[in-house]
Amino acid sequence: MKRWWLRGLRPRLLVAFVLVTVVGAAAAAWSSAGTASAALVSSAQERLTSGLTSQIGAITPQLAFPPDQATLDRLRGAAGANAVVTYQGLRSSAGLEPATEALRTAVRAQHRMLTERVDVGGAPWLVIGTPVLITAPDGTRTPSGIEVYSAEDLTAVNQQVQGLTTNAVATAAIALPLAVLLALLAARSVLRPVRELRDTARRLADGELAARTPPKGADELAQLTVSINEMAESVQTSMIAMERMQADAKRFAADVSHELRTPLSTLTAVMEVLETAAGEMEPDAQESAQLAITETHRLVRLVEDLMEVSRFDAGTARARIEEVDVAAAVRDCLRARGWTGEVELSAQEGIVLGTDRRRLDVVVANLVGNALRHGAPPVAVRVSAPGEKVRIEVTDHGPGLSEEVLPHVFDRFYKADAARVRTPGSGLGLAIALENVRLHGGTLIAENTGSGARFVLELPRENR
Repeated sequence: MKRWWLRGLRPRLLVAFVLVTVVGAAAAAWSSAGTASAALVSSAQERLTSGLTSQIGAITPQLAFPPDQATLDRLRGAAGANAVVTYQGLRSSAGLEPATEALRTAVRAQHRMLTERVDVGGAPWLVIGTPVLITAPDGTRTPSGIEVYSAEDLTAVNQQVQGLTTNAVATAAIALPLAVLLALLAARSVLRPVRELRDTARRLADGELAARTPPKGADELAQLTVSINEMAESVQTSMIAMERMQADAKRFAADVSHELRTPLSTLTAVMEVLETAAGEMEPDAQESAQLAITETHRLVRLVEDLMEVSRFDAGTARARIEEVDVAAAVRDCLRARGWTGEVELSAQEGIVLGTDRRRLDVVVANLVGNALRHGAPPVAVRVSAPGEKVRIEVTDHGPGLSEEVLPHVFDRFYKADAARVRTPGSGLGLAIALENVRLHGGTLIAENTGSGARFVLELPRENR
């Protein structure tokens, strides 16, 4: 799990930039300090060995061989304050004697000047060991048996090295706030186009399809901006085409239903005459006439529903608000359709609502009719007034609504079973009911009770 302060892009950029800068500055400072320290120590060592070589070389021609104690003392005095000179059993020393046995053995074996660094009391020392060579007239050099060991204090050199290290650390520390400042500037330059893209994405998600972000530069963010703009352009074009198709479809449905209205009125009149004369027809002709009458009524209902939907889509549907006794209105709705014996009505008396009586009748009729057709008895209607709302519940005891049907129960022409194309309704009843409820500022929901389906209509009482 990431730490909370690393979840944002800005903190991650800052941390990464500062770490890279600090590590780079520390590496550069450490490398520079190491190189300078090595050069400083090497220079000091070279200077000290050269000095000892010169001092011994200057006095060697004046020495007598084999040397006696006085010769060794003289040679030791030339080697420095901390020196040891040995020759077989003779020895002359003064000051520190830090030379290790390993250095002595190496000098005797290799017959050349060698050095080693030792720590004496916490202070660094350089020990130089060298044999004294005798040069023959023919130029050959042979060991004389005299060995000189001299110790030189490196404290001053060590202090210079520590000073270099301290300066390197200080340089790295000075680079830290500069790195933070540069990181903030870099993060700002990177995050600004990201924020602009985020804002554009939100505007697109809110439906502002014309939202765009001008690309700046030619980097990856600019390429991403161009891609998002192209995607938004494509979505906007598709949405415009879809809206145009939907508008054409709605206009086509409105035009067709309007054009069918006049011939259907004539056909309805003919069907009424045919229905009157059907009793005198032969059985086969009577059955055909009844089928034609039923289909004509269904077609008239479908055209009326289409025209009602067209009015909702065009925004021309208006509610004629009047004070309505809800219990009486529901009771009249059931009585007018002959459903009184099939529906159990439980209505709180005295509930007066400001609403369009005709549209309320349409909503109740659609809900009760749907319960009677697709549910099972008993179908119950309950009217109540909780708080500032008026609630009408229509409950049946049928199989209920499946999870697949429930989200689409108010969709236009939606059929739960695609194979059932011939149903008594037009497929628009519940959609029209929902539009009427929305026209009044109310809500209409469908749910399962566990033993059937229930539709709950709620209308605000402020329409009074």
